[in-house]
Amino acid sequence: MKAAVSKVVFFDIDTQIDFLFPAGALYAPGAEKILGTVATLNHYAAKHGIPVISTMDAHSENDPEFRDWPPHCVVDTVGQQKPASTLLEKRLIVPNSPCALNLTLIDQILLEKQTFSALSNLNFAYLLDRFAAERYVVYGVVTEVCVKFAAFGLLETGKRVEIVTDAICALNDENGATTLADFKAAGGYLTHAGITYA
Repeated sequence: MKAAVSKVVFFDIDTQIDFLFPAGALYAPGAEKILGTVATLNHYAAKHGIPVISTMDAHSENDPEFRDWPPHCVVDTVGQQKPASTLLEKRLIVPNSPCALNLTLIDQILLEKQTFSALSNLNFAYLLDRFAAERYVVYGVVTEVCVKFAAFGLLETGKRVEIVTDAICALNDENGATTLADFKAAGGYLTHAGITYA
């Protein structure tokens, strides 16, 4: 992040091992197929000075969410990690607690959360204010849950929000399609990874 203000911010949602690969605790079928596109988007962003906010589930072993979902993305497990190809060299972990953030020369923010919504991180509003973007580009997993919460939450800013349709994966294709239709009806845009962002 070369400057305090960026016209565009990329949101890489929950691209973690437990969601992306068949051996993962909460695998989205076919999710591994988007890994190359996610990595390309993240590295494109770094090359063009676009901030990447990569949300990450960071659950405790007895997280309340596990009443509804199988245990996944427990802190310090392999499944909670992001694949190396999606990581940028200059990155910062931002916990879900108030903290001073030095974003100088940082390309990627690893934004920890314990619920579906990226907006639940206590530093989320500060990050949006800091970057003052006019456009948000959203991708990752899974379409009808965490991608949905991020995209619809960002729509509330009144800025342009895009979902990159070839860099997302749903748990259920029908539910994923419904999410995209609802998002578009709410004023969102559906795009693909080949367009120009910078």
